[in-house]
Amino acid sequence: MLLPFLKEGRIEAGCDEAGRGCLAGPVFAAAVILPDGFRNELLNDSKQLTEKQRYSLRPVIESEALAWAVGVADNVEIDRINILSASILAMHRAVDGLKIRPQHLLIDGNRFKPYPGIPHTTIVKGDGRMMSIAAASILAKTYRDDFMNAIAQEYPQYDWLSNKGYPTARHRAAIREFGVTPYHRMSFNLTGDGQLSLDFG
Repeated sequence: MLLPFLKEGRIEAGCDEAGRGCLAGPVFAAAVILPDGFRNELLNDSKQLTEKQRYSLRPVIESEALAWAVGVADNVEIDRINILSASILAMHRAVDGLKIRPQHLLIDGNRFKPYPGIPHTTIVKGDGRMMSIAAASILAKTYRDDFMNAIAQEYPQYDWLSNKGYPTARHRAAIREFGVTPYHRMSFNLTGDGQLSLDFG
């Protein structure tokens, strides 16, 4: 059972990201402030849901949340500042976009750089524990999937419609055969199956 808040009576924004472990595309993050009394039996960590369930929940979250926003850090920024820093930057951008200023941030994971003027709590596996973080995980995942589906039309050989930029065998094989695209992150070292080292630096 997901928890509705960490501290009752406080305006809390849940924050999560999607795409951290990918070889291509941006990292997306979302921040969501849910109203008191929000309930949805389906709401869960986005990784526990089907694609159809995630997309059915997105308009519910967007219409019922007190505030929500999505932030992005692209592959160039990821290469420049590293994936962890870029993930945190995307979360900061999502918080920037909220129309209501939260009193506290609930961050999925165990690493975060303080957002100016707003205290935070990091929660390991928070997307499976807190409603607001689960809602943020769904928005981050679906908006990133939309982006990857769009750029997959430009580069169909990388199978991004299926893998969304993650390092599947087919994606790695396509990099071996066709090289990299302007959407690929050049800073990854990935040996994976031992046959491919994506050290583009």
